Amino acid sequence: MSFHIIEQAPGRLNRSELAVPGSQPQLFEKAAKSNVDVIFLDLEDAVAPDEKEGARKNIIEALNDIDWGNKSMSVRINGLDTHYMYRDVVDVVEQAGERLDLIMIPKVGTAADVYAVDMMVTQIEDARGYSKRIGFEHIIETALGMQNVHEIAAASKRNESLHFGVADYAASTRARTTIIGGVNPDYSVLTDPAEDGSREVHWDDMWHYALARMVVAARANGLRPIDGPFGDFSDGDGYRAAAKRAAVLGCEGKWAIHPSQIALANEVMSPSEAEITKAKRILEAMKQAEAEGKGAVSLDGRLIDYASIRQAEVLVEKAQQIAAN
Repeated sequence: MSFHIIEQAPGRLNRSELAVPGSQPQLFEKAAKSNVDVIFLDLEDAVAPDEKEGARKNIIEALNDIDWGNKSMSVRINGLDTHYMYRDVVDVVEQAGERLDLIMIPKVGTAADVYAVDMMVTQIEDARGYSKRIGFEHIIETALGMQNVHEIAAASKRNESLHFGVADYAASTRARTTIIGGVNPDYSVLTDPAEDGSREVHWDDMWHYALARMVVAARANGLRPIDGPFGDFSDGDGYRAAAKRAAVLGCEGKWAIHPSQIALANEVMSPSEAEITKAKRILEAMKQAEAEGKGAVSLDGRLIDYASIRQAEVLVEKAQQIAAN
């Protein structure tokens, strides 16, 4: 291992993250009663310009008055390039900061963006005498943000997670697509002709590189990588497939832009009973191997060593988080 020890962000359960527009307070109570892990009340893209101020007031009132249970609560502020952002931070943190767990910062482009919000939040918390520090969620959704993703991930002790904002990222990179997440038939490979001259088309994931790069930056800085939205909420199978791809790459959560996607995210991002059982068997086998002075042992015909322990511990820890939720 490197001499540089990675400090892990708080171990917050983040399998599913529900987006709720601040301009639609009628949805707040339903969200509070859902089985989602994290809720972000939105002041940005889901709110029209002439509704920004009203949405901000709705969110402040809701954070203070609604029983959100043990859910982690976040607010997505407006971008740093808008005149709404400073008032989002000041009003929400001053008036509802004690119930706020996270601030979601959209379209983060540089480490300086993080520093700017960190400075504001720190001053407000100190002035108000808050004992709890609010964490940051960053959406990587521009070419600039992806270029600087490693610096962004390391920019603040408040950082907890990086999120892949696929729609704005597609627009920023001028990708030839209008869908939000999912796959594209043009991003495919054509096999060489078979003996009969036939050829097959294999679709691929056009977001693989971007998501994988973000995952590396997150994990290298002890943060949670979270996959963003899947726009077609009527396509449960498509959502599940996208979530599985993200989970395989290392993501531990995915957005839900509709309540129907919450259960899908929780299902995919939770270890199965079989995985938990196997992980526990690995830990037991290695405990026995250590007692016998061995550094590795076989289990079910496969070699397991200390790397296997670290993998198993991650699964068991996640299962314990879920059980305690």
